[in-house]
Amino acid sequence: MTTSKRVQDRSTQKRVHDLEIVTEKWKIVSKVLFLMEVLKKEAEQIITVRSLDQYRRQVNLPKPHKISDFIRKSPKLFELYKDQKGVLWCGMTKEGEDLVAEEERLLEEHADKAAEHVTRFLMMSIDKRLPLDKIAHFRRDFGLPYDFRTSWVRKYPQHFRVVKSEDELEYLELVSWNPALAVTELEKKANGANGDILPTPGLLSLPFPLKFPPNYKKVYRYGGKIDHFQKRSYLSPYADARGMKAGSREFDKRAVAIMHELLSFTIEKRLVTDHLTHFRWELVMPQKLMRLLLKHFGIFYVSERGKRFSVFLTEAYEGSELIDKCPLVLWKEKVQNLIGYRGRKRRIETFDDLTDMADTSLFEMDSENENFDAELEQGETIDGLGNGLLADDVEMEIGEICNAYKDNEPS
Repeated sequence: MTTSKRVQDRSTQKRVHDLEIVTEKWKIVSKVLFLMEVLKKEAEQIITVRSLDQYRRQVNLPKPHKISDFIRKSPKLFELYKDQKGVLWCGMTKEGEDLVAEEERLLEEHADKAAEHVTRFLMMSIDKRLPLDKIAHFRRDFGLPYDFRTSWVRKYPQHFRVVKSEDELEYLELVSWNPALAVTELEKKANGANGDILPTPGLLSLPFPLKFPPNYKKVYRYGGKIDHFQKRSYLSPYADARGMKAGSREFDKRAVAIMHELLSFTIEKRLVTDHLTHFRWELVMPQKLMRLLLKHFGIFYVSERGKRFSVFLTEAYEGSELIDKCPLVLWKEKVQNLIGYRGRKRRIETFDDLTDMADTSLFEMDSENENFDAELEQGETIDGLGNGLLADDVEMEIGEICNAYKDNEPS
């Protein structure tokens, strides 16, 4: 427990240095993954560096920094070369292409588990449907494939379907209720495979795992409050929450359970806080969600690194390491191990040096008049990265959060 209303108001004893390292570690990785996605969408998996300039905002690379300098720092993943007209191009190395192919295979293997998590996400929502644009925010976090919006959502008609509202907005809607899926991750751990499946979810009394920094001694001061909170019953995230009184203890504890469940669905057990706030109405959660996350320090940890905050499920980490790493996380670590080049600049090869390039027609286009279209799915270019360190037009950037919690309200 904590009475902090802003992340910046936390004492140094409440900062988890190891988890701040995790956020910092993936800053560059998220940008590299974005460039790999852009290249993957190209027919020949190459693109002019000039065309990449339009993605400065997505990779958070302000001028005067050069895109080409950023690419040079990962020579094992990307390569730069010039065509006969002197136009600079970017492509992936053989190692980079192999990693892209490996990710496609891992996403395919993870598809059924991802479909289960999306189905359970829909089951937690008040109307059993969610805007497709909002779910796209969680694409990388849930391990959803690149074609999530266009084809993947239609591969599981037994679980969900795409519908349109009167104003032509696309929603993903639950097809049928599955009691076997309406079991929280906490229930699974407590009861194991032999746990009873109730036809209708109801009250739960399972405590949330807690993990505090070793140097945080004030936990003893809040011991009584923590014990009282842990023993209090709460409504299952899958139960109908209509009629719950906002601001009540029952309302807030159910919100904690929902956030715990959502974070459990993610492959890294962390999310950008902005993405959680997008679902406050659909999941019946408090308006000031950040305050609740800060209040339950020990269950969650909020990192302030980067342009936006990230929230961690503390039980899932031992120091700075994720305890249970799925294949997609291990793949991401492979990418991370291949970036961060700090050596001398390599000479950029010219077209004449590339003797292994059999098809030369793509170099004959006029770079001044090229019709560049990355054809990334709508909503994927920023939200698909799921890192929270890339700038976009979301509602909760750090400055806005600070202003939102300057009020001296009771916790």
